Amino acid sequence: MNVPWLAKSDYSFPPLSSALEEPNGLLAIGGDLSCERLLIAYQNGVFPWYEEGQPILWWSPDPRCVLFPSNLHLSRSLRKTLRSRRFQVSADRAFDRVIRACAAPRAHSDGTWITPAMIAAYNELHARGIAHSIEVWDGDVLCGGSYGLALGRVFFGESMFSLRPDASKVALVALCHHLNRHDFAIIDCQVDNPHLRSLGAQMISRSQFAHYLTRFVNDGGQIGAWSISLGTEDLLNQ
Repeated sequence: MNVPWLAKSDYSFPPLSSALEEPNGLLAIGGDLSCERLLIAYQNGVFPWYEEGQPILWWSPDPRCVLFPSNLHLSRSLRKTLRSRRFQVSADRAFDRVIRACAAPRAHSDGTWITPAMIAAYNELHARGIAHSIEVWDGDVLCGGSYGLALGRVFFGESMFSLRPDASKVALVALCHHLNRHDFAIIDCQVDNPHLRSLGAQMISRSQFAHYLTRFVNDGGQIGAWSISLGTEDLLNQ
């Protein structure tokens, strides 16, 4: 396996075409998680994904899982949840709590790729108005949410969590609602996921994804905190 190591003084990445087929999309190793490097990575279709104790691994899989916000699929059961008015939704109210909840151990996994270094890096991006969180509340309890980066008209989804049935789905509905209102073109979901597929995500080639980035990642967009305060019934008419 011949994968280049990144120098901390060099923020460039190898061509996406040089990524490995197995493991799918591994492009480079090393470097750091500085905001500058992370922004260059995402703008070029690359993201970090590694576990504690490993060097930083950089990926650009082919195909790529994406969701066009206007293509979000609401099942009958999810519509019922939204109509129930059980949850309230906010944005950028509890970013650190959301990312730490996403990093918490889960029943189907022994570890997490959201390391303390990743948490610190994305909190810095949040402080710069680039990384954002969606929070789902059951009364005063944070019971679901998601986070990611907004660059131009592209949202790069990172992770989500759910402590109540449908809470992470509600977070995605709220995200798409906000992105549609602000004319975002695409959500990067990174790798295939049956949960996301059921909500309308699809697979496209890496070259298609790179084309979308070229077109939209530097196209408009706003830097700064998001303002969302909704009841779930407001999400039914996006």
